[in-house]
Amino acid sequence: MIKMEYKNILLIKMSSLGDILHTLPFAAALRQRFPQARITWLVHPQFAGFVPDAPVIDEVLYFDKVKFNKMGLSDKIKYFREMRSLLRSKHFDLVIDMQGLFKSAVLAAISGCSNRIGYAEMREGSGLVSKAIVGEHSKEHVIERYLDVARYLGAKVDSIDDVCFPLPDLSKETASVQEKLRQRGFSGGEYIVIVPGARWRTKEWPVEHYVTLIKKFIADGISVVLAGGPDDKVKGQAIAEQCADKLVIDMTGQTSLRELAALIKGCSFYISADTGPLHFAAALKKPLIAMYGPTKADRTGPYGSKNSTVLLSPAKCAGCLKKKCDYWHCMHDITPEMVYEIYQKKVKAHG
Repeated sequence: MIKMEYKNILLIKMSSLGDILHTLPFAAALRQRFPQARITWLVHPQFAGFVPDAPVIDEVLYFDKVKFNKMGLSDKIKYFREMRSLLRSKHFDLVIDMQGLFKSAVLAAISGCSNRIGYAEMREGSGLVSKAIVGEHSKEHVIERYLDVARYLGAKVDSIDDVCFPLPDLSKETASVQEKLRQRGFSGGEYIVIVPGARWRTKEWPVEHYVTLIKKFIADGISVVLAGGPDDKVKGQAIAEQCADKLVIDMTGQTSLRELAALIKGCSFYISADTGPLHFAAALKKPLIAMYGPTKADRTGPYGSKNSTVLLSPAKCAGCLKKKCDYWHCMHDITPEMVYEIYQKKVKAHG
């Protein structure tokens, strides 16, 4: 543990949704440890909606990866020069790379700050630029690995009660989401949110399983809202068409990130595979079921909520961390009946 006092801190965590949400308790602990410091967060614009407002974070800077990837080499060099000028003009006295990848290492390196640290898993050479802080939780959940960096800096995070998720005020988004639901025929009352997509194909639960499960909810007279980003739209549409019932409302690709969060905030129950919005539902302590096949829930599962139930695939090869698989069946092996049974038990327990 170090007791240095820093006045101007840069936190680099640019993507993705789940990873940004996992970083929120670290940001809160950092602010608690350095109440007088100016803290800046560097992020990709599309994930900026969940960077905490003041007093936790004072300023947000953007690295536009989408724009950058479309540039030619000379424009890319120019963009990095502009980023270097911007970062150096801020005179940071501590840079914390919580991304731990080549792109974040480059940004840490050009920041002009010589005091650079990162978390336990610094990949793609980023550990050569920023010192990896390996704490006693380095084999545990990613949130705990991030919090080890806060502990190293002197923050007090001794138990789960000290862990705080600074979440945005969503009153504006709640109003707009309620209006969107009303326009799609929702007459009010409770609803279940299902997010059918995931960033890896191997993490997705099959369409036919979602259809079978949702038909059970329809038979119970329960409304289901399908949610997610533009990439989930095809899947959402297929599920809605096969269910063909007014109790099923397809909102995939119809909301901003913060509206999606407001949709989850208003639900009575949440179901998905290992995907970004799951971690928002967990942070809100919503009753939820999360289905895990290729990924490891003990490392990246819903954190800190007694209302979360993780359903691990019974497949022997589960937890392989493969993004592609020729014998993919782990998610198929989680049946709709398994999910529905857990749902019934949880509702009864809460009832």
